[in-house]
Amino acid sequence: MVSILPALEPTLDVAALAPGDSAPPVIFIHGTRSSASVWDRQVAALGRRGIVASAVDLPGHGERSDETFSLDGAIAAIRDAVAASPAPPVLVGHSLGGYAALAYAGGHEDRIAGLVLSGCATQLRPWVMATYRHASHHITRALRLGGGTWNVVTDMLTSMAAYSPLPDLRRLTVPMWLVSGRWDVLRFDERRYLAARTWVGHQVFARAGHDIHVEMPGRYTRFVMEALAALPSLRGAVPATA
Repeated sequence: MVSILPALEPTLDVAALAPGDSAPPVIFIHGTRSSASVWDRQVAALGRRGIVASAVDLPGHGERSDETFSLDGAIAAIRDAVAASPAPPVLVGHSLGGYAALAYAGGHEDRIAGLVLSGCATQLRPWVMATYRHASHHITRALRLGGGTWNVVTDMLTSMAAYSPLPDLRRLTVPMWLVSGRWDVLRFDERRYLAARTWVGHQVFARAGHDIHVEMPGRYTRFVMEALAALPSLRGAVPATA
């Protein structure tokens, strides 16, 4: 299904969207040059409804900013958060966090209840990643942009260049939702993503960009809660396409 939400965000009563006592825990995973704190509004909103919700810092970010980012390190961070979860969680990943969540799920599908992916509907192509890495390094150095945190972008581009999300998309059978902003720059392969598997839901937020959860936090939270509410009727209903 595809739904286009209006651009303006009205006041949202999240309490009216509670998915009930059967809701699994939720783990939020941030994008590049962000941190777990970007999810504070979503974590608080779900917590008010008695849903166990948390967010992780990936290596090179937040409280782990002194570390070097790697995909293996990101997967380990998610693995640790899942291990601490009281039940198999739904992973909600944005951008880099979406790719990392998908990569984790590819090897640990039995440990999660579902995936909500946003801002990551682009196939990672090594030559594009290498070109961007080279250009971003020299441009930001010349213009003195990004401060001391820009190195994480280079680390991310280096580590993620070899990862392809499509095999994991085709193989996984857990319920998955795809979320995009209409003006998101990482929507290039959205049609390929949609063709790769059976999606429970696909939502496009009109006039939103890449950071939907920041631009429209209430609507994003509502989408996550609706996904949680739908889970009990979806278990075992999503076939693999590979």
